Amino acid sequence: MSKKKSLPKKKPAKKQTGTKAKTVLKKKLELKKKLELKKKLELKKKLDLKKKLKLKKKLDLKKKLDLKKKLELKKKFDLKKKLELKKKLELKKKLELKKKLELKKKLELKKKLELKKKLELKKKLEIKARLAQIKAVKRQREIQKRAAAVAKARALKEKQKETIRLAKERAKLKADQLAERLALRIAKEKEKQLAKQAREAEKAAKLAAREAERLAEIELHRKPVAPPKPPIIKGVMQDGITPTKEFNIEFLISQREMLRTERRNLLGQADRLESEANAIVENSEMGDVQFDDEGGEGDTMVVERERDLTLSASARQTVEEIDDALKRIETGDYGYSSRSGLPIPRERLKALPWTTELVQERAGGIGSY
Repeated sequence: MSKKKSLPKKKPAKKQTGTKAKTVLKKKLELKKKLELKKKLELKKKLDLKKKLKLKKKLDLKKKLDLKKKLELKKKFDLKKKLELKKKLELKKKLELKKKLELKKKLELKKKLELKKKLELKKKLEIKARLAQIKAVKRQREIQKRAAAVAKARALKEKQKETIRLAKERAKLKADQLAERLALRIAKEKEKQLAKQAREAEKAAKLAAREAERLAEIELHRKPVAPPKPPIIKGVMQDGITPTKEFNIEFLISQREMLRTERRNLLGQADRLESEANAIVENSEMGDVQFDDEGGEGDTMVVERERDLTLSASARQTVEEIDDALKRIETGDYGYSSRSGLPIPRERLKALPWTTELVQERAGGIGSY
């Protein structure tokens, strides 16, 4: 019974031993974890320390590089300063050398001038002495020549009087001959002009007769009463131009510039032609051209003069028509037919900017009254 009772008492001891083992194991695990954690912390510290060292090395390296760059920059700057100083010194030396050379040249030039003055003074004195000798010789010769010169002067004076008298007689004879030739030339030219005027009058009469016949024929075919002109719708005046419904301000500005340009050209042409005609008259009056029966140059020049005057008059007539067209641009009547009042096509106005008729009206066709 005692043995059986002692057995149950040993069982709790086993339980204590298992709990103790667990506790020990637990402590070992905790210790192991602490050690591992400690190792990790140490490893982390080492890594952080390593990173700090690397960062420090990088910063030190960067500082060294910056310091190196600053030193190189300072060296370059010092070198640049030295070069500039060297250039300044060289320039200063050159300027000083140049001044010395200029001063040397001035001194040499001054010496040359002084030497030249001395030589000139010496030459003047020599020349003066020679002149004095020459004057003395001349005086003796002049005294000898005066007597001969008086006699010679009297003979020369008489000879000059005779020469002047003969020259006057020749000039009078030549003037009479020129007057006769000029009178004969003027008479011939007048005869030719009268003949030409007669021919022109005959031509003009024939042309007038033809024109009268043509107008009479037109009157026969013309309608008795022209239709009323359509009203022109005008705008507001701008810059001396009155636009209309058919012709805007841009077109009228371009036409005005074209008219002004043509006016300048025609005036220059008229002046040039009149100058040429006057030059022909001046040349004929000066006797450069021979107006005789053998040469026919007089007739040619008269024809050229008449042609120049006719062309000049035609140009001035066109200038008057251009002035009228410029007034019509200002009043707002430009570009419309003076007969029918219809607008003239822009193509015709560009080709002939001062026209006042349609092509049909000009030809005597439809729309002509």
